[in-house]
Amino acid sequence: MDKPLKTPPAYAVASVDHALRIATMLQLEGALTVSEAAGRLGVARSTAHRLLQMLVYRDFAVQDERHRYHAGPVLQLAEHSRSRTSQLRATALPHLRRLVDAVRESANLTIRTGDTARFIASVECDQALRVGNREGMVFPAHQTTAGLLLLAELGAEEVDAVYAPDRYAEQPSARPDLTRLKGELTRIRRAGFVVNQGRSEHGVVAVGVPVRDDQGVAVAGLSISMPSVRYQHTELPALVATLQAAARRLEADLAMATAR
Repeated sequence: MDKPLKTPPAYAVASVDHALRIATMLQLEGALTVSEAAGRLGVARSTAHRLLQMLVYRDFAVQDERHRYHAGPVLQLAEHSRSRTSQLRATALPHLRRLVDAVRESANLTIRTGDTARFIASVECDQALRVGNREGMVFPAHQTTAGLLLLAELGAEEVDAVYAPDRYAEQPSARPDLTRLKGELTRIRRAGFVVNQGRSEHGVVAVGVPVRDDQGVAVAGLSISMPSVRYQHTELPALVATLQAAARRLEADLAMATAR
C-alpha cells in the first residue's frame, strides 16, 4: 500500500520550514549563496541571509571566505552515521581491550566533526589511579589527541574553514591561534603521532595515532591516556609502536567489515 501524502501541520511556522529546507539543501546538494537560497525559497535576500546566519549560529552551516554557505558540524554528522559509527565502534572495541592489556592504560577511539572531537569507544585500565571512561564526551578538536591527528589531515584552507571567525563571533576567545595551530598540525603530520600533555585535562597525558580506511583517509584517532605521573618520555617510542600496530590491525578488520 502506498504511504499517504504528508499533511502539513495546522500551525505551520514558515521561518522554521524555510530553515529546515535550507539545511536539507546544504546537506544533500552542497554549497549555497544567499541569492541562491532566496531564489529556492522565494523569499527576499535579507530573509535568506537571516536564516543562514541562524543556521551558522547553531552549527548547521558554515560560511567560507567567498561568502558561500556549506553544511556545518551538525549536518556533517551524516558522515558518521549511526550505522558507520556503530560499525567503527564495534570493530574497535576488541582492539582497545587488547591495547589496554598491553600497556595497562586506558584506551580511546575518537572521531572529528567540524571543530569538535567525540569519543565513540573507551576502555578503562584496571589500575587504581587511571583515566576514566570518556565514551560519548565531546571536546574542542584542537585540544584533544585524536582531534589534532584528524585536523592534521586537512589542508590550510580546510583548517581556515573549520575555524572561520564567524563561527566564533559569540566566543572569540575560544578560537585557536591558527598560525600556531597550523604549525603544530604540520609537525603532527610529519611525525604521524601526537603527545598531548595536559591539553584537554590537567594531569593527563595521551598518545595517539590515526586510524585509516582502505582509501588511506584518517577516519578516527586511536589513543591511550594515563596520569601524567606515570608518563615516561623514554617509553614514547615503544608506546607509539604499540599504538601503530594496534591501528594497523584495526584497519585490517575495518576493511574486512566494509567489504562484507
